[in-house]
Amino acid sequence: MRLNSEDKTLKKNYIQVYQYLIKEYEQVKKKEHAKYKKVGEFYKAHGTCRQTFLKYYGRYRQHGFDEEQLLPGKRGPKYKSRRIDSNIESLILEARERGCNKYEIHSILKAKLRVDVPSFSGIYNVLRRAGKNKLHQKMKEEKRRIIKEKAGELGHIDCHYLSKDLIEGSKQRYYLVCVIDSCTRIAWAEVVEDIKSLTVMFATLRCLNYIASDYDIKFAELLTDNGPEFGPRGSQNKDSHPFERMLKEMEIKHRYTMPYRPQTNGKVERFWRTINEDLIEGTSFASLDEFKQELLQYLLYYNKMRPHQALDGKTPLLFADSCQRIT
Repeated sequence: MRLNSEDKTLKKNYIQVYQYLIKEYEQVKKKEHAKYKKVGEFYKAHGTCRQTFLKYYGRYRQHGFDEEQLLPGKRGPKYKSRRIDSNIESLILEARERGCNKYEIHSILKAKLRVDVPSFSGIYNVLRRAGKNKLHQKMKEEKRRIIKEKAGELGHIDCHYLSKDLIEGSKQRYYLVCVIDSCTRIAWAEVVEDIKSLTVMFATLRCLNYIASDYDIKFAELLTDNGPEFGPRGSQNKDSHPFERMLKEMEIKHRYTMPYRPQTNGKVERFWRTINEDLIEGTSFASLDEFKQELLQYLLYYNKMRPHQALDGKTPLLFADSCQRIT
């Protein structure tokens, strides 16, 4: 009895058809075909799907014109490839109970597992199926209690663009550089005229010194985005970058946010929204000195008098008084 599994006729026919199509396709692309002037006419005449043909054609060229690449690949059922291992699901739900979002969970899984971890959307789907896609109050409290126990454990830094019409009669662009403590929300900001690395370094140093002297908070780690003002580019040595050099001299660990994910630096991003609503929007200032004075008064109000929702209605200063410090 003949075994169909050993019959290679189908395989040969499949390869011959694709070899013929590829030959015609390349003639059309070179404008040497006697019948077809455009590739659209070629696809239509042969009843070929453009995406499918180009997938096999690209794979064929990429692997050195290997005829085996013209054969359809084998795969298992799609539902199995999408299924996340139950052990990984348990880790996802465990991290969620600690108040972590999908980006933080992804980072935790990458650190714990050597296998490929689920995508952000895959993690979200696990949370949604378990009914934990929305943080409840207990999760929020647990996250703050476990991850941010001490003042100075982690600081967030960012640069903020100010409107050109902020100062009356001036078209100069100004910026804010802010440092905010992740645990207590104690914040300080400095006005600068540019965001070059040296300028940002000195502004950050002033913020750190002020927070250390007035609030007794010294940072162990600082989190920034991947902007050139915060770190070297290409082959540049870290020691030659002003910001990196400053952190090294102060023995502060530098952490970076995930690219294109401002949510990772969410506390300072939320601070920008607050200061815009309270101080900047709909307001103009007669001079830069006036703006600096108003900014100073607002920062003192923010730290000492303004109740903070994430701190159970306490002010950052009052909350800081009850926190342990990084020594």
